[in-house]
Amino acid sequence: MPSKSDPDNKPVAFDSHDHRRCVQTAAADVEAVCADQNLRLTPIRRRVLEILLEEHRALGAYDVLARLSAEGQPAHPPVAYRALEFLVNHGFAHKLERMNAFVACAQPGEDHRPVFLICSACNAVAEDAAAGVGAALGQAAGAVGFAIASTAIEAEGLCPGCRGNAAV
Repeated sequence: MPSKSDPDNKPVAFDSHDHRRCVQTAAADVEAVCADQNLRLTPIRRRVLEILLEEHRALGAYDVLARLSAEGQPAHPPVAYRALEFLVNHGFAHKLERMNAFVACAQPGEDHRPVFLICSACNAVAEDAAAGVGAALGQAAGAVGFAIASTAIEAEGLCPGCRGNAAV
């Protein structure tokens, strides 16, 4: 299923695109889901979401705190952790377990099992639907009678920009 912010369903983190429009569209998508589901998107939760959306790379909670502090926002660890927890619990962000970091969801409000492509050089993260991977994992689990509750598929490598820089 195509992403609302990318009709071609390409991972946008590695491609050039209208980033300002990308952030605005994704934030509007989250606001719409919150309104539909009667969820409270507080100003601090919205700002944390925007911080994640402004980067197509993994950010730790302390990276988010540093941005909030630089902007004069409340910068106590519980503030960032609560906002990140809200965003993850409602599908507006994902936690990258291997990095203990967070990234905005490319398909907020949609039921999906993403695959994360993480650049080990610049920490850029692309979220891809990779439906075939999820289907194969579901079949493998089903074959042994295992019921999957959640998945976190993270692949690490080099993004096209970093691969190009390494070749020079």
